[in-house]
Amino acid sequence: MALSVRFVLCETSHPGNIGAAARAIKTMGFEELVLVNPRDFPSSEARARASGAVDLLERATVTGTLTEAIAGCGLVIGASARRRSLQWPELSPRECAAEIAELAADKPAAVVFGTERAGLSNAQMDLCNALVYIPANPEYSSLNLAAAVQLIAYELRLAEDEPPEQQRAEWSPAAADHMELFYDHLHRVLLKSGFLKPDNPRHLMRKLRRIFNRSRLDEHELQILRGILAAVEPPDDGDANDGSAKAHGGSG
Repeated sequence: MALSVRFVLCETSHPGNIGAAARAIKTMGFEELVLVNPRDFPSSEARARASGAVDLLERATVTGTLTEAIAGCGLVIGASARRRSLQWPELSPRECAAEIAELAADKPAAVVFGTERAGLSNAQMDLCNALVYIPANPEYSSLNLAAAVQLIAYELRLAEDEPPEQQRAEWSPAAADHMELFYDHLHRVLLKSGFLKPDNPRHLMRKLRRIFNRSRLDEHELQILRGILAAVEPPDDGDANDGSAKAHGGSG
């Protein structure tokens, strides 16, 4: 069974890296390349570096935000060549591939790569369920973007050829865009309740994101949480006498 995997490159500076990444992806049998706000695309340099994978470049999706790029994905894993000070679920490349092989049957998975210079930002990591850490020489850990893509694609190819035996889950993983609606709803309820201070909400919300991203909710669990939020959400002033305003759980 072919794995449905999106390779997402964020804010790529050098078009040659896009072409080389496309070649790496196609070599391992994958097809879906998504570019988030690339500096230079389309590009003749990208086409030259893509070699026989120009068709994949031509089909690449370009989005303005990472949120758009991962919409509909049930698992989002960010790639990093360096360990982060923030505590985040961390996988090896082989563990990453095994996780994707287990979950990508129900919804597409995304592997997200950051900029060539700085990698993924904290805001981008907020959208990931886990990080895949690519071990490298600690004295020289600068891994070329296309090389990182090739390494992950190779591990995914191995996992695809030998998928784990598993029982199909009753509910599919919650899609990334549905999770964003949940986080917006949670943020709104915490602000209205007074639990979240409006002058500095980001720190707590990042911790809450890590909790829920780590748990990898399914769609049914997410529906339950949205229902709870709708039930306890303090009404707006204009809604105080209108109970019907919350009847559908605040779809966000």
